[in-house]
Amino acid sequence: MVINFGAGPAKLPREVLLEVQKELVEHGTTGMSVMEMSHRGSSYVKLHNDTLELARELLKVPDNYKILLMQGGGTGLFAAVAMNLIGRTGTADYLVTGSWSSKAAKEASKYGKVNQVVPKPDKYICVPNAKDWKLDPNASYVYYCDNETIEGVEFNFVPQTNDVPLVVDMSSNIMSKPIDIKKFGVIFACAQKNIGPAGITLVIVREDLIGHHLPITPTILEFSTVARDNSINNTPPTFIIYVVGRVFAWIKRQGGMEKMHQIALKKSNMIYEVIAGSKNFYYCPVEGNVRSRMNVPFRIGGPGGNDALEKEFLKGAETLGMQQLKGHRSVGGIRASLYNAVTLDEVEALRTYMLEFHSKNS
Repeated sequence: MVINFGAGPAKLPREVLLEVQKELVEHGTTGMSVMEMSHRGSSYVKLHNDTLELARELLKVPDNYKILLMQGGGTGLFAAVAMNLIGRTGTADYLVTGSWSSKAAKEASKYGKVNQVVPKPDKYICVPNAKDWKLDPNASYVYYCDNETIEGVEFNFVPQTNDVPLVVDMSSNIMSKPIDIKKFGVIFACAQKNIGPAGITLVIVREDLIGHHLPITPTILEFSTVARDNSINNTPPTFIIYVVGRVFAWIKRQGGMEKMHQIALKKSNMIYEVIAGSKNFYYCPVEGNVRSRMNVPFRIGGPGGNDALEKEFLKGAETLGMQQLKGHRSVGGIRASLYNAVTLDEVEALRTYMLEFHSKNS
């Protein structure tokens, strides 16, 4: 049996896959697949609205926020955020703590002035002390990525921005912990980590931030248009949204955000404890207080890694059915992604293998 530790597109709950399989040809009593339905027909509109309502319930989204389903993935939202918000003052603050926030800052610089709140480090291994941040009180918004999937850096606090709207990319840790939505102006998350297949992005935006887009903003990226038309201005990826709704229902059955958070901590601690007890045989470069619960990167054989040992580790893992453990090409090493759908038993299997591999090669 395969155990999928991929960073994204990532593992989906088996229970959801079986539900989708059962309804693939005929959804409910409609006589057709969701893939065949008109996006404006009553059957699809109901499941579309049910998906949005589940998101609002699970995340406890206040009434003065709109929930949007947008296309273009996280990369599309890098542009959409800037196009919809930066025109308010012409400038924005970006807190860059990894590859994805760096890409977002680069994209935003096409549409206004971007202030990088902290200097770029040699390696992304921490969240710089907030006392050293250089925030611009005139910024249209402050942007950060809550969990960097490549480097494994996850914020353990919500930044204070002195009433400047806070924008956060939660693509890889949305639905894994309770969130105080009121602290944010915009939250977005592409689906392919914790909430469904690739192809849709969940966006939560405070109503007062809608309607300020730059004139050049494509209609498909305008928050105002998407909100007005309930995310059905054009043909949405209907089947993907249906699967996302099934995942939301599964999360609700599991116990919601509080339960997801408890399990996420337990899973990540299982791996970090092996690393900590290995006397640097396994090495995680990320500072301890901001190590990700979702993506655990590590090297084998010390800080620089031992290529031969890492290749042997990956080969042995694949023999045991553990797939997609190779680290991102930009940083190398090993990376275990522990999203909601990855079970405790599957993480225990990885933990056991790591202990055995260490014993054999120490």
